[in-house]
Amino acid sequence: MTLLSIVLPVYRVQGYLRQCLDSVLEQSFGDFEIVAVNDCSPDYSGEILAEYAARDARVRVITSAANVGLGRARNLGLEHARGEYVWFLDSDDWLATGALAAVGDRLRATGADVLVVGWDRVHWDGRVQTGSARTLLGDAPQVFSVQQWPQVLDVLHVAWNRVIRRELLDRLGLAFEAGWYEDVSFTFPLMVAAPRISGLPRTCVHYRQRRTGAITRTVGDRHFEVFEHWEQALALCAEYARTRPEAFGGQVRGLLFRRMLWHLMRVLRHDTRVPPTSRARFFAAMTEMYQRHLPPGGFPSPGGGEGLRYRFVARGAYRSYQLAEVMMRATRGAQRLAGRPYGKLRRRGRQAFGRLYYRSQLLFPVDRSLALYAAYWYRGVACNPAAIAAKAADLVPEVRAVWVVGPERAAAVPPGVDYVVAGTRAYYRALARARYLINNVNWPNMMVKRRGTTHVMTHHGTPLKTMGMDQLDHPGAVRDADFAGQMRRADRWDFSVTANAHTTVAWDRAYPCGYETLEVGYPRNDRLATATGAEGAAIRERLGIAPGRRVVLYLPTYREWLPKGAHVLDVERLAAALGPETVLLVRSHYLSAGALLAGRVVDVSGHPAVEDLYLAADVLLTDYSSAMFDFAVLDRPLVIYAPDWPVYRDLRGVYFDLLAGPPGPVATEFGELLEIFEDGRWDDAARQAFRERFCYLDDGNAAERVIRRVFRDQRQ
Repeated sequence: MTLLSIVLPVYRVQGYLRQCLDSVLEQSFGDFEIVAVNDCSPDYSGEILAEYAARDARVRVITSAANVGLGRARNLGLEHARGEYVWFLDSDDWLATGALAAVGDRLRATGADVLVVGWDRVHWDGRVQTGSARTLLGDAPQVFSVQQWPQVLDVLHVAWNRVIRRELLDRLGLAFEAGWYEDVSFTFPLMVAAPRISGLPRTCVHYRQRRTGAITRTVGDRHFEVFEHWEQALALCAEYARTRPEAFGGQVRGLLFRRMLWHLMRVLRHDTRVPPTSRARFFAAMTEMYQRHLPPGGFPSPGGGEGLRYRFVARGAYRSYQLAEVMMRATRGAQRLAGRPYGKLRRRGRQAFGRLYYRSQLLFPVDRSLALYAAYWYRGVACNPAAIAAKAADLVPEVRAVWVVGPERAAAVPPGVDYVVAGTRAYYRALARARYLINNVNWPNMMVKRRGTTHVMTHHGTPLKTMGMDQLDHPGAVRDADFAGQMRRADRWDFSVTANAHTTVAWDRAYPCGYETLEVGYPRNDRLATATGAEGAAIRERLGIAPGRRVVLYLPTYREWLPKGAHVLDVERLAAALGPETVLLVRSHYLSAGALLAGRVVDVSGHPAVEDLYLAADVLLTDYSSAMFDFAVLDRPLVIYAPDWPVYRDLRGVYFDLLAGPPGPVATEFGELLEIFEDGRWDDAARQAFRERFCYLDDGNAAERVIRRVFRDQRQ
């Protein structure tokens, strides 16, 4: 028999599921199975499960006939589990290295019916908080019952920190109930009934504190379901105690009652759970529970503010409770301020005139006919926003398009394009009053998301390198360490445009905010999907390239750890080696200012439209730039030059192994690169597989799909 079945309910976790599965499958301990339950997840979680099951026999996927919720999905997984023990792991968390071996050793050494393991809380902003259970479990006997060591009731009452003997669950007939807070009515009866409990005081689970998507951050009256589960928990505890009266008497019952009050108060006081209009009713329900279930011998009430709150609950004194909360918060605030240096107490001084003017414009109505566009921090008319603006002129001509450009870029704005210059009153006015705001990067921090406005984040590339919150694991390459600020800016997005399923999953994890994903392809690639040979020839002529020449476009990415202007490839040497019949175009990354090229190399870094260069090129040479995903739409040869791949992979962080699935031949040394060009080894099969994975939506209609959803509110 398999020792351990890991039951994994899966629903809307596409951004985290791979990390969870990898953390289990990469453990040194092997006597386990994963029973993954796809609870009709509407995202790409099902596809990810199928991928893992196809390559690893330890993963079995059970698909629910309908969405049944977390508790019932766990029950379904339990029905198919074959292990002696079962572990109900959550699919957005992940296991610590060595966790399974430590669990296996402890189970064999103790023969425990329930093993309670330690964990830490990994917050969305990178903070790691050690779980209190590690210290608590360190003081526990090696094997005990809840009567022998009732302090175990103070361990967080979740299913994922307990490894349970399957036979015990079958004997008790214990299963998860439906609804929110299903762990309550499962965990506490389990602990009361289990004859042999043990603890493992080490971190086994990394408990993800999600910024969005968790029920604990969902405001609504469904939080009242917590009372039903506590009633069920107390009833089951009393039932299991009929055969063992000592199991639920005296100290155990008093501690469980206190734990109930602690939990109910935690739900009430959480800002994103019980609606303000329902809190008085929730408090009254707490008072009913208190009076109905108060143990005959009382309970060990804590001191301080917590004990005061419980006394208010006992009396049903909601107004007194509210007043006390206000006073305690004010006291804590004063204590924090008293400990700060005087300089930190001072807020920012007067706002600049432009920001004051912007604030004044917020008092005026939103201009419902105005769409404000920007790209690359106001560098010009470009990228996905430009493609959307061009198509919108045809499909929604009633919406006026205005672009934001920097002062140094104003002269380069194409004729006929309406624009405002950043920093001017016209800019602040448009920023404050536009109905639609379309950008491929974020708008400035001071911008306010107004009611009735729509923000569209188009992004500017399919990600190979990690972005957003995923950069927390790769701090050496972080340029903007204000991750909380990044998320505040991303909170303004109404729509996030993605080019493919890979990008959808990556952004779901990197930017855990409340936007709607538009997986429609990249609008800027519409031009590539519909381009003709004549268009490419015309661009070559404008660039001064003679007919019959082979054109190689070299487009490297930015490396945060290298000096600006530094190259990993000697382009002059490459141009000389390729010969006079080849034209080498070099476009430096927009963050790599100062790279001046001369001689046989044509510097096209300042060319306004990279799409022109794609159409002019016969071959794209790049390293890790997102240009590869766009150029692949043209189905032309792609060459990857990756001399520093291990450094880039580990320092910058990547979403997949490029060298294992490249769009064409790969060179890690200069000599290999020359051989590829000399032999013409373009690897058409690799390019086709790459296109099928990343370019399947690039059919020339991406911009139209965005417009129909954003401007016309038409869903796919």
